[in-house]
Amino acid sequence: MKNTLRNSLILAALAAPGVALADEAASPFSANVGFTTDYLFRGIAQTSHNPAIQGGVDYAHASGLYAGVWGSNVSWIADSGAVASGSVTMELDTYFGFRNSFAEDFSYDVGFIRYNYLGSYTPAAGFAKADTDEIYAALGYKWITAKYSYGLGKFLTVPGAAGTNYFELNANVPLGDSGFTVGAHAGKQTFKPATASIYTYTDYKLSVSRDIGGYVVALAYSDTNAGPAWTYATGGNWGKPVTVLSVTHAF
Repeated sequence: MKNTLRNSLILAALAAPGVALADEAASPFSANVGFTTDYLFRGIAQTSHNPAIQGGVDYAHASGLYAGVWGSNVSWIADSGAVASGSVTMELDTYFGFRNSFAEDFSYDVGFIRYNYLGSYTPAAGFAKADTDEIYAALGYKWITAKYSYGLGKFLTVPGAAGTNYFELNANVPLGDSGFTVGAHAGKQTFKPATASIYTYTDYKLSVSRDIGGYVVALAYSDTNAGPAWTYATGGNWGKPVTVLSVTHAF
């Protein structure tokens, strides 16, 4: 799931997939690698509140076209009880889209992302395989961005959940010449159909980040109102309040 690692790189709370437009004189390819004490996606722990190593490769054309891959270790599928046999411990996202600016201080971003979960496993009864497709659109003005993501077909391990969607607002404000950026995020994940509404929740995040010699260090506090449906098989709560430290390097 498009992760905190790339988010840190562009100093966003939960940024849209892809990278900023490349300078025409620079290589259109970039890569990133990072570490986080807790991999959160829309406020929900993907590693059951354990650390993750993450990284990706992006292509960004001067026209605004971009594509990339991004990966992380995960444990949530097995921890949820959704695996009857086998194992799945790796997420590898693939995405492409188009982003650009218009008028003064406005920007937009539209694209497609597929969340791939690698491994050979059989879903438990009542669960689907986790691979998920989403389309998204975002509109930004200066340091504020609104984004809408729409799930195609099933959503994660919930079968028959076409139309599940996520709306989010993000703000990232540089603090003058200090080198620090303060971020704020609010989002709502709405599950479809109505029979899946037990999974619907909202999430919030506050963060501060700074680039130190090419390494983006970020500290974030996240919370959700996720209900009992987000309590995993071993008894933990995926959506509980957490503080996360991450370090990311781009090259």
